[in-house]
Amino acid sequence: MTDASTLPATMRASVLLKQESLTIEDRVVPAPGADEVLVKVAAVGVCGSDVHYYREGRIGDFIVDAPLVLGHELSGTIAAVGVDVDPARIGERVAVEPQRPCRLCRECRAGRYNLCWKMEFYATPPIDGAFCGYVTIQAEFAHVIPDSVSFEAGALLEPLSVAIASIRKAQIVPGSSILIAGAGPIGIITAQTARAFGASEIIVSDLVPAKRERALKFGATRVIDPVADDPASLNLDVNAFIDASGSARAVDSGIRSVRPAGTVVLVGLGNSEMVLPVSHIQNLEITVTGIFRYVDTWPTAIHLVASGQVDLDALVTGKFDLAHVAEALDSDRDENSLKSIVYPN
Repeated sequence: MTDASTLPATMRASVLLKQESLTIEDRVVPAPGADEVLVKVAAVGVCGSDVHYYREGRIGDFIVDAPLVLGHELSGTIAAVGVDVDPARIGERVAVEPQRPCRLCRECRAGRYNLCWKMEFYATPPIDGAFCGYVTIQAEFAHVIPDSVSFEAGALLEPLSVAIASIRKAQIVPGSSILIAGAGPIGIITAQTARAFGASEIIVSDLVPAKRERALKFGATRVIDPVADDPASLNLDVNAFIDASGSARAVDSGIRSVRPAGTVVLVGLGNSEMVLPVSHIQNLEITVTGIFRYVDTWPTAIHLVASGQVDLDALVTGKFDLAHVAEALDSDRDENSLKSIVYPN
């Protein structure tokens, strides 16, 4: 480890003890392994998964059964490096890709490291996240960001990566048309990403009028109230549908809005089981797939933000310190909230 003499011995961390119960603890600053860097955390975005763990104590098979530090959307500055990492990296501004694959399993060797069965992912039980002063990560997952990219935008490269993975799966190319269900953070970022990938028609549906209006400011060419106008009845005939809502009704309508041989990508966290229109999917040869995190998206994400094609800073609607993580996690109850940022240091 390099530059240890300048580091504090302890750091503060926001720790989830049980559902809706947080405390602040003093913890030892972790030492980077040989191939790791130590990052002083600058900004952490609040994700829907953090909220699920906070309120419900689980997401599917991932259950919080021991104290857990939340937060996986993060940026910061490299404060120290392991013995196998170039010391010149100390001081770099970085966005962290918050995952540690094994690199050896079948999925890793095939380039699908997001599906590694030994994956250690920030803020996914039992792996601690980034609502704390310092974190370690393998050096290649600490991506350098230019000075023109703020720490807030650097943290939000993580949800942008979800959007990039989704748009790639949806096979969006210049001139494509797309329907996106849900105008929350992922839906809004996905709309911007679709525009950056060249989509000419970007339709966003949401129940909330204010969210629909916001979508028009972030890349949507048209918005739909799915209660007043069921998308399935509008003959949208889009190339692709991305669900960012988790709503079973939205998924069904979206599938019925896709043209023959189109693509459906399921992103939103909703019911673990849904009824799908199987005959419709078969008869139109629609491809239905999901997204589980991302692979090799940070270089693209950094380019889209640095070039001004995607605006992440404009998404920030709340800023909180470590003592107010509970308020940050509950900020989604305000329909005007989009992305909240926690500053641990």
